[in-house]
Amino acid sequence: MHDLAFVAFLLLLLGLGFRRPFLFVLGYVYVDIVSPQRLSYYLINSVPLSLIFFLLAVGGWLVADRKEGTRIAPRQILLCLLLAWVAWTTAHADFPLPALAKWNWVWKSLIFSIFLPLTLRTRLRIEALLTFMVIAASSIIVVGGIKTLASGGGYGALNLIIDDNSGLYEGSTISTVAIAIIPVILWITRFGTIFPPEWKMRIYAYALCFACLLIPIGTETRTGLICILLLAVLMLRETKRRMLYIAAMGIAAAIAVPLLPHSFTDRMQTIKTYQGDASAATRVAVWKWTWDYVKDHPLGGGFEAYRQNKVKIDLKTTKANGEGVQVAQSTEAYDQARAYHSAYFEMLGEQGFPGLAMWLVLQIAGLIRMEAVRRRFRKPAPGQEWITPLATALQHGQLIYLVGALFIAIAFQPFMFMLMAAQIGLDGYCARAFRPAVRPMRSTPALQPA
Repeated sequence: MHDLAFVAFLLLLLGLGFRRPFLFVLGYVYVDIVSPQRLSYYLINSVPLSLIFFLLAVGGWLVADRKEGTRIAPRQILLCLLLAWVAWTTAHADFPLPALAKWNWVWKSLIFSIFLPLTLRTRLRIEALLTFMVIAASSIIVVGGIKTLASGGGYGALNLIIDDNSGLYEGSTISTVAIAIIPVILWITRFGTIFPPEWKMRIYAYALCFACLLIPIGTETRTGLICILLLAVLMLRETKRRMLYIAAMGIAAAIAVPLLPHSFTDRMQTIKTYQGDASAATRVAVWKWTWDYVKDHPLGGGFEAYRQNKVKIDLKTTKANGEGVQVAQSTEAYDQARAYHSAYFEMLGEQGFPGLAMWLVLQIAGLIRMEAVRRRFRKPAPGQEWITPLATALQHGQLIYLVGALFIAIAFQPFMFMLMAAQIGLDGYCARAFRPAVRPMRSTPALQPA
């Protein structure tokens, strides 16, 4: 029955897609986020679902979609350049076979993010994409939230549907994504048209936001806590009654902190004493190694270049002696082949300075363009009220991703590239649908003969 449910849903998507080809695009989004083939026992675990839906999505767009006014955005061109650069570094990687394994999914993520904005021609399509992304991610988040309420979770112990540590099933990654989509969920509750914003939908949306906040607690990831704090600050930016908001946040924190598991609070306290935490100290050592490596290899070492690192870890701890006095202790340890644990150092070590520069320009351009859209429609005409809040939600989601990416290697996370594609789609839609009116040139009176 488990596999039959997946098969029935996918067949329904395929059937509807032949009537509305854009649904093939949404089908690919679902397959890429949830990975139902990994959840299947036997019926679809060997079927190339991503390839099937991608080919149908591109074919449907070529055959049935309107192309009038289609334009290639500068960020799509930059994504093409990044794809070409990644292909080059993969061909010259320090570890060719492991690099090919990562290349096999990275190129798909980049290609789809280049293609996706071409299909986002209307408000309905942009909303449908974001709704599908939220629903697909919620299939993981809701399970994690329920398990957190039932057991409290634990670092590396919270099983998100399957025992897997890749994609959105990895604890720090799903913590970042869960917090990043909260602004989008709140936008859907206010301006969504696919699901009428009635009380039942709002209750589910707010419950989903609560589940998103539970994910960092269940996974006990420090990255998730930092993302929650950033979300609170970003929401303050858009709140009209700021003092009331600050008071509410303070009361909520005072109520929530005593209810948190002791293992969670103990782990969060290591943020201040990172030099005494082996995991955090190892990350710092790997980042130092990466910087030294790139100074000698400015073009990067290709995917999985971290496999060659050998790092010395300096741990500084305090311990009470027999008289109760805290005594500082320093110990040294050595490790090798430790992952980057940062998207920024991931890009630097694997793609070198050119790859990191392209990736950073992509991120900064997204923030700037969403700010431009926000400001342009700050005083909206009738029918434009949804644009500034959506640009804000996408901008906030990206900011949360960029902060979370400081501590986890998610430079090529497909979910966030889809969020970037939604930004490009919104920017392009506003440029097409709301062109500034062109003022007619004033005619010059003809000179009369004397």
